[in-house]
Amino acid sequence: MTTEVRPRPSRALRHTGTTVADYRRNFSRRARLSDLLVMALWTSGATAAALFLASGGIDQFTSVAETVTSIGIVAGLVGTDFILVMLVLAARISIIDRTIGHDRAIAVHRSLGKPALYLLLAHGLLLLVGYGLSSGINPIAEIGPMLALPDMPLAVIGLGLLIVVVVTSIMAVRRRFSYEGWHLVHVLSYVAVAFALPHQLSVGGILSEGSGQRVYWIALYVLALGGIVTFRFVEPLVSSLRHRVRVAAVTEIAPGVTTIQFDGHALRGLGASGGQFFIWRFWAPHTWWHSHPISLSAMPTDNSARVTIRDLGKGSAQLSTVPVGTRVSIEGPYGLFSTTARTSGKLTIIAAGIGVTPVRALLEHATFAPGEATILLRASTPEETYHWDEIKAIAAAKGATCLVMVGHRPRGIDTWMSEADAARGVTLTSAFPDITDSDVYLCGPSTWLDLVEADVRATGIRPHQIHTERFDW
Repeated sequence: MTTEVRPRPSRALRHTGTTVADYRRNFSRRARLSDLLVMALWTSGATAAALFLASGGIDQFTSVAETVTSIGIVAGLVGTDFILVMLVLAARISIIDRTIGHDRAIAVHRSLGKPALYLLLAHGLLLLVGYGLSSGINPIAEIGPMLALPDMPLAVIGLGLLIVVVVTSIMAVRRRFSYEGWHLVHVLSYVAVAFALPHQLSVGGILSEGSGQRVYWIALYVLALGGIVTFRFVEPLVSSLRHRVRVAAVTEIAPGVTTIQFDGHALRGLGASGGQFFIWRFWAPHTWWHSHPISLSAMPTDNSARVTIRDLGKGSAQLSTVPVGTRVSIEGPYGLFSTTARTSGKLTIIAAGIGVTPVRALLEHATFAPGEATILLRASTPEETYHWDEIKAIAAAKGATCLVMVGHRPRGIDTWMSEADAARGVTLTSAFPDITDSDVYLCGPSTWLDLVEADVRATGIRPHQIHTERFDW
């Protein structure tokens, strides 16, 4: 490992305009809001159940048959609640993204998927058993009469679609899909909700006049579906029309790695921070039907922006052939892999491979005193040193230390370092003596990043000081 750029003598942090106390106050405020928001989302299912019981549901536990049926109803309500909360989390609502960040929102979204499916399956099964006990016939024989109820076939179709969505989200299954194919399948969740809604209204009776359930469920549906419409369709459309983004240049900077330069109007008005990403849709014949989450590799100017893409699949490979002049629609910016998440004045940044792209924009945007930031750039081969010259130039201009580490990892050893540096006894604390007093930003392939993060946590650093950006989906 070598030092490519050495900092100028350190000055006091006050010259950056932001103090450590400011960072910590911002973090504390955001952390409180984040915890409250996640708690509210997780407990919304309990709210749905409590409202059912308070609206007369408690009186339905008078016999075994009615008890089983009522438990089935509660399971259906909580499961539906979880589905709607998942849509809220996936809607990219601005306040949620700024408060808990896109990564945490999606993590909670995914954690609700299986419980929601299990609850809805239990809903159907318990209703069959409850109706069977009530009528004194085999529960299987209840399937026909149940399907004859108003809107019930649509609910069954919706459940089937939801099963497809959840199964394709399992990691082992998801790896078999391209991002574009998986994303298209995931759109089925919207269709599933649309199919399930009618039976909830006609059979479930949750919107009966004057009930607390009516207010709660209308509010939740408005939040979920309104959030999707507003933040996934209306706002991106308005933003795209306003900023008029087009492809200005497509340049291959290494085998399989391409930069795309954009022209546009008032692009600083997008409000992006270094390290954030946008959802980009390129309106060319072979790319219009799918979108791509791609981080900025340079901060936008008034009239230009840039991303850097590595060919990791058929969809991303197609972007390298997008014609100049192609119109581009955008959603974002998203993510807390930015200075918004800082809690201290010092910065430790470690990036590998194509993970240097958001780091390059992050470093460009960040403010710090000379000597307060250290960057380590990691690559397996010299051909993978994308944008390293630009990063070194920014580091030199801002007084940051830039370290580089090139070489393959040793076989049989779980380490994120090169074989040569591991053999020399290089450690995280020898490279970053002030790491426990820093915010640590990590970006790169997931397997590599997991090793780095484990090493970082072993230093005793507090979890809120670690910020990661993973290049997977």
